[in-house]
Amino acid sequence: MTRTGFVHQALCYGSDDEFLEGTLEFVRDGLAAGDAVLAVVKDHNIALLGQALGSRSGDVEFVDADDWYGYPSRTLGQYHAYCADHGTDRRVRVIDEPLWAGRTDFEAREWMRYESLLNVAFAHSAHWILCPYDTRTLPADILLTATRTHPELALGARMSAPSGRYADPADFYAECDATRPAAPLPEDCDDGDDRDDIRFARGRSAAVRGALAAYARRSGMPEQRTYDMVAAVHEVLVNAVRFGGGGGVLRLRSDPDYVICEVTDDGARNWAMPGPFPGHLPPDARAVGGHGMWVVRQLSDLVAEDLGPTGSTVRMYFRRPGAFIRPPAV
Repeated sequence: MTRTGFVHQALCYGSDDEFLEGTLEFVRDGLAAGDAVLAVVKDHNIALLGQALGSRSGDVEFVDADDWYGYPSRTLGQYHAYCADHGTDRRVRVIDEPLWAGRTDFEAREWMRYESLLNVAFAHSAHWILCPYDTRTLPADILLTATRTHPELALGARMSAPSGRYADPADFYAECDATRPAAPLPEDCDDGDDRDDIRFARGRSAAVRGALAAYARRSGMPEQRTYDMVAAVHEVLVNAVRFGGGGGVLRLRSDPDYVICEVTDDGARNWAMPGPFPGHLPPDARAVGGHGMWVVRQLSDLVAEDLGPTGSTVRMYFRRPGAFIRPPAV
């Protein structure tokens, strides 16, 4: 099957046969058309699809979903880089099967947002993304949300239909913030680490970076992630000083899973509303500005923001060593 323009479909499957029915011809059609084909799926589905493709399996790039779906902003960045490298002169077809087991409500919300943002990030491309959802294991709210974040539903081999529940990404983005807010900032650390509130202003960036690095090391963060944390927080602090009234507070907390860095600025009368989806979409590499929040999201594991003229808050999460995704509830 040939299509023009960007295509984003959800495939709900309840058996191995249904998975193959929905994906096998998708891959074969792509290979026949000369498309680049990437399958990022669970290891069980890699084996299924590889065996069914036989000798053509070597023409598909397979990636275990466990190695790809760490955090949504970085995953979107990986897909963007892959398509830029492989899709300059041809279409890229992707089988995109995110992992949902063990996510907190906040983490699941961000993965739902990621699925919606794919419609914006690749809107002007000719790529085709097919997202399998296993109805045997996924909860009802995840399956329902798939119908709201995908314009089309795949119904089997070469068959699809528009999703009657599809939500405009801007509306869905706002809904995510309204209905699934991030958890309150921890008041006390569960493991005895101290908490820090650091006032910042113009000219104090070196002192703040030093205090942040010290806190990260006390929290057991590896050296590279400490560098990433300092770089991400510094970018947010620079924006807060420049656009948020010249100063504010950096709050540092820990919970069993994350070191959390929250930057709140003082607000500014000349504050300008940022563009939609701040920092979620890859910026134009040729643009002079507009890269800051994209870099912040790529360096952080999760980011939540609440932006406004009376004061903005950006909260960055960095997973702690030894903190693992929880197993699914039984």
